[in-house]
Amino acid sequence: MSPRRVAAVVLRQYYLLRGSPTRVVPLFAWAAIDIVLWGFIARYLDHATSGGPDFLFTLLGAVLLWDFFIRIMHGMTTAFLEDVWSRNFLNLFATPLAVPEYVAGLMLTSILTSLVGLAVMLILATTVFGLSFFAWGALFVPFVAVLFLFGIALGIFASAMVLRLGPASEWLVWPIPALLSPFAAVFYPLATLPAWMQWIAHALPPSYVFEGMRAIVAGRAVPLDSLGIAFALAALQIALAYAFFVAVFRATVRSGLLARYSAESTA
Repeated sequence: MSPRRVAAVVLRQYYLLRGSPTRVVPLFAWAAIDIVLWGFIARYLDHATSGGPDFLFTLLGAVLLWDFFIRIMHGMTTAFLEDVWSRNFLNLFATPLAVPEYVAGLMLTSILTSLVGLAVMLILATTVFGLSFFAWGALFVPFVAVLFLFGIALGIFASAMVLRLGPASEWLVWPIPALLSPFAAVFYPLATLPAWMQWIAHALPPSYVFEGMRAIVAGRAVPLDSLGIAFALAALQIALAYAFFVAVFRATVRSGLLARYSAESTA
């Protein structure tokens, strides 16, 4: 793998962002709106249920972590779709660029763009609502790391899906986090779900993250075993998503779909 070619993929995305403010604003705008909206909802619930659970930490904290996951996934898929929308995908692979280098470039782009959203969310949550994740110290790191890995896995999978089904299928990508959120138990304990949904939830790393966060807020010990399972699941899902992307890419090359890739369809 060539670091120079990986950096070139990231540099292309940087030039796109630098030359277009409309691409920069979404990096933090929706995250900021979510934090402000849910922050006031949580503050209201804290006042309405005096002496009850700490909604500001559990609810707003869950929103912040889930939004971070969404930023990671959308960061990867948006970077991929930029090449699709500009019909530049075939040009990239007419160069010596290899699939691992391209995927690594998308990952780095996703990290950099999602950090912008995360910084804005942390600043708003801390300055406006007094919620400080820094009180967790090092405990905050593994929860964010699991969500990051799972977001990368879903981003790779979603990109492969668009590559196989064509640009018109991008509408299938954006609802994926919303479809997963009921199973991830973002806002409620896992035990709330019916048994069949719990089985699905146990295959999703975020469910372990949010259960662990609620355990810490309740004063219980950090569930290290659950975090270990979450890391293992996320790593496995990244490997499977990458294998799927490579298989789809090779199939499109063999069938000639890659050469006929257009803004409409690859069918």
